[in-house]
Amino acid sequence: MDASLSEIDAVFLDLDGTIYLGGELIPGAIDFLNRCQNKGIKRFFLSNNSSRSVSQYLNKLEGFGIPATKEDVLLSTHDLLSWLKNANISQTWLVGTEGMREMLEQEGITTNSSEPQYVVLGYDTEISYDKIAQASIFLHTGIPLVASHPDMVCPSPDGGLPDVGAYLAMFKVTTGKDPEHITGKPNAGMILHKIEELGLQPERCAMVGDRLYTDIAMANRAGCVGVLVLSGEATMADVNQLEEGAEQRPHIIVNSVAELL
Repeated sequence: MDASLSEIDAVFLDLDGTIYLGGELIPGAIDFLNRCQNKGIKRFFLSNNSSRSVSQYLNKLEGFGIPATKEDVLLSTHDLLSWLKNANISQTWLVGTEGMREMLEQEGITTNSSEPQYVVLGYDTEISYDKIAQASIFLHTGIPLVASHPDMVCPSPDGGLPDVGAYLAMFKVTTGKDPEHITGKPNAGMILHKIEELGLQPERCAMVGDRLYTDIAMANRAGCVGVLVLSGEATMADVNQLEEGAEQRPHIIVNSVAELL
């Protein structure tokens, strides 16, 4: 397998650092998506970034001239919602954005409960001291913590910004508590559910992303082709530091999606 992806039926695309970086499209991204369409390759957009709702992501993609439907977008928040439902959780204290709050409350999950079953942590770009203080108080009383994803930084043109992993480190220092569970990439289920729904074979699907410990690790766990783009977080120095056989090792490395197909 090489950058031509000649035996691939579907591509799952990370967004931040892969299709765009901050408010700017990665050069060649639109041409790559057009090649997907011309070759009949299904494409889906995945993001661990739980700061936005599906509708907000669709609006952002539309602003870039990228047509998409809600079925095309898979977020760590979807994986989190599945986990909360399976655990029969309906009362939470959310440290997250209004977009994330909207998605949880649409599914009947209270996000500002005075007696939460869980503290839920997402990528909160609207974070306030009141939110994290109350979350810390709940954690000190024994309320467990669940997080939407493990990403330490969110890529931006100006460098990495604090993401959920950084917030988790803060709560660890403050309360001594680790999350009971972390959803999103690299959990294989985030991609396998859609692959099974489509009736495809994992080995004929590619996961394209800029993070070794989420995008590429998930690809390997799911049995998909892992394609690392160097347009976001990871560098070749990071790849060279990997141990032989590490689940973060990509099958293909390219500078950006402009080189694919």
